[in-house]
Amino acid sequence: MPKFAANLSMMFNERPFLERFQAAAAAGFTAVEYLFPYDYPPETVAEALRSAGLKQALFNMPPGNWADGDRGLASLPDRREEFKSALATAIGYGKVIQTPLLHMMAGIAPANDAAALACYRDNLKRAADATAQAGIGLVIEPINKRDMPGYFLNDFDRAIELIWELGRPEVKLQFDVYHRQILHGDVITALRAMAPQIGHIQIAAVPTRHEPMTGELDDRRIFQEIDAIGYRGYIGCEYRPAASTEDGLGWMHAI
Repeated sequence: MPKFAANLSMMFNERPFLERFQAAAAAGFTAVEYLFPYDYPPETVAEALRSAGLKQALFNMPPGNWADGDRGLASLPDRREEFKSALATAIGYGKVIQTPLLHMMAGIAPANDAAALACYRDNLKRAADATAQAGIGLVIEPINKRDMPGYFLNDFDRAIELIWELGRPEVKLQFDVYHRQILHGDVITALRAMAPQIGHIQIAAVPTRHEPMTGELDDRRIFQEIDAIGYRGYIGCEYRPAASTEDGLGWMHAI
């Protein structure tokens, strides 16, 4: 039976961020994820989790200046020092919030640029070393070109190759069903083939990015396959509710 984590950056947006934890718990979630916690002291976020009786599933490393278009720093050669600082910040938050996973965003850079690739490899190793020392897992995620044009890591096979090259068992793939379908399709075959490398799964309807089971995929069948491959982590509900968050939760109660 799948375990679901509410993505508080997209869900329960009818409330201020710190009030979303209690709302998620009241709706039946046992865990949460979100893009970034860095607008708040880590102790404040940890207390919101504790008060709501929730587990933390995952959050992203600082992306740079999101408002100015940054979507991560890992592939940007001229921002290596900023990446180091962002990594330290993420680990500091991760320890206090007790997240099991951090997602390293790649950034906006040409996918075929040699300097960007070399920088990404270096930073992936740096992040793997630092998160392992902190006892936190690390994931990387391919993101589709329609939602995030120019994103460096936009291919699932390439992500797997980078994980294999690094050779660190604690570094895993963040398998977002929505991004997989838009980039490549063939979701169930990919789940089966990539199962040993999958560290976290996310889902949303395709193409709307609304609630699961409202799009072109048979999400119920996908949930069955996720169980079948032996995945026991949380499935992040990284979707935008079509209306109010609570009104759209029938899909979860139905399964």
